[in-house]
Formats: sequence, structure tokens, C-alpha cells
Amino acid sequence: MSGDAIRLDGKVAIVTGGAGGIGEATARLLTARGARVAIADIAVDRATALAAQIDGAIAVPLDLEDEASITAMVAQVVAAFGRLDVLHNNAALLGPDVAQNDGDVETMATALWDRTYAVNVRGTMIACRAALPHLCATGGNIVNTVSNLALQGHLIQAAYSSSKAAVIQMTRAIAASHGPRGVRCNAVAPGMTMTPALREAFPPALRQLVEDETLRDRLGEPEDIAEVVAFLASPAARNITGQVLVADGGCASHVPGIAGFRAFLSGEPA
Repeated sequence: MSGDAIRLDGKVAIVTGGAGGIGEATARLLTARGARVAIADIAVDRATALAAQIDGAIAVPLDLEDEASITAMVAQVVAAFGRLDVLHNNAALLGPDVAQNDGDVETMATALWDRTYAVNVRGTMIACRAALPHLCATGGNIVNTVSNLALQGHLIQAAYSSSKAAVIQMTRAIAASHGPRGVRCNAVAPGMTMTPALREAFPPALRQLVEDETLRDRLGEPEDIAEVVAFLASPAARNITGQVLVADGGCASHVPGIAGFRAFLSGEPA
């Protein structure tokens, strides 16, 4: 693979949820590869501060529960840069308060379920819908952040995991409908990734259960996922569309260890 194949010179990308974690790492890497990047986030102050640190980046406000905000985001980016080549749908509802209450279906609050789908599925769909005319014009592509939990059953995060499974199917649908118009659409499925939000949301003992299932010597970092996004967004991935690239350190590739989670949640020793 030539170095030019993974460059993004002259391209314009939107990274939603770009003010921290995987989004921040991706925004930094895409600009390092030559793209101009819009950091779209509900945390406008953090997005603005980050954009000030990165040449070729701007901050754009985004509320995925507000349709007008989503369409305005795409319009603002196109007005600022004159084109759109990459939409990285990375933002999701996954704060500590949400994660602690997203358990199994029997205990699920309807309001939490509805809000998770409003942000993760409906908001992502509206962003894709707003971006697609511009991506068709440039032969651009979409990279959706999903989760390895969307491919596995688990004892927790029923709302989050099922919403991400819906985004996987949306990824395939867009790849099928817009491939003939020159648009690719793929997804990256991280495992537990050591973002600041994750460190706050999940206790160390729970993180250790996942690390023990990882086939590497550590959990993934945001920069690991950013590399996958940058690859999928680049010409090097020109023959890849409608796919889910699992980047979870091998957790989903072997016999699962659900017993440890069951013991953790019950408070009993494994």
C-alpha cells in the first residue's frame, strides 16, 4: 500500500462527537493525513478549544436530538469548506449516568431506551440523509462508529447495543442504495476503549473483566480506533463498503467469558 493511498489531502470530513475520546483522536489523525475537519459536538466550548489546536479544523455545534441542529451542521460545514467527503458518525449517548442505568430489558426505563435510539439511530440517520447529496457529488464516504456489543449478547447495555446493531443495518442499507452513486458506507466496531468517559463510567473491576478477554496486552486506546476510521475513509479502502470492521483487540473472536460478568453483577466471586 502506498503512502498516498491513506492520505486525505484536499478532503473535508465531519467528525461527530469530535470534542473528546475517539472523536478527538480521529479529528487529529484526519487532519494529520491532510483533511480539513469539522469537529461537531454538543460540547461546543470543548470543540472550539480543540479546533484552535488543530490546523484545518473548525468547531460546529451539534445536538443529535435536534433535527434542525443536524441539518444546520452539514450546511455550515459545506458553506465553510465548499464540499464534504467524509462523514464520521461517532457521537452517541454513552455518559456515565446513561451507562449505569442501561441494564437488561426487564429493568429498562422507556425514557432511556427512547433517548438512546433518538441519539444513536435517529440522529445518525438524519446526519447521513443531510450529508448524502454532498457525498454523492464528491464520491465520498461514511464511517459509522458502532460497537462489538452490537454483534454479541450481553448482560448490560441492552439499549446501547441494540441501537448500534440498528446502525450496522443502516450502514449496509446506505452502502447498497448509494454504492451506484459512488458513496461507500462502513462501520468500525470498537470494544472497550480507554476514553475518559469510559474510565468514569465503568469501575476498574469491570474494565479488568474485559481486559482479561482481550487477545492483546491492553485495552484499546482512542488512537487505535482513529487509525481504522482514517483507513476506511481513505482511498486505500476503495473496495470496502457495507462492512463492519471489528477493532476490539480480539474480544469477539473467541469463546466468551460471560461468567465473570454474571459474578460481578451479582456481587459474588467469579
